[in-house]
Amino acid sequence: MRIGELARRSGTTTRALRYYEEQGLLAPERTDNGYRDYSETCLVRVRQIRALLDAGFNSHTVARLLPCASGSRPELELCPDIVAAVQTTLRRIESDLETLSGRRAAVSSFLAGESSSDSA
Repeated sequence: MRIGELARRSGTTTRALRYYEEQGLLAPERTDNGYRDYSETCLVRVRQIRALLDAGFNSHTVARLLPCASGSRPELELCPDIVAAVQTTLRRIESDLETLSGRRAAVSSFLAGESSSDSA
């Protein structure tokens, strides 16, 4: 299938597909005239890539995780060297959550101060 059809079927953009190829995450065949030609397995691969990116992994980590992925919703058999990458991502997400929680508290306090100043 051509890039436009893969984009449509996978729910992504042609730009994203080109980026995945640049990052070494996706390797389409090429026709004689140079067009990208994607197989059905590429559709599964794009779904795996999207699920891993949506989970918070960067493209470098996704490249390391893909060989361990199976199915269209990635199930990972965590190789020992991959566990560290997953743990690093989890720590980053937990840190981001703490930061966001602090920001939420700060914004809430501004709103609480607003409601008390309205009544004065």
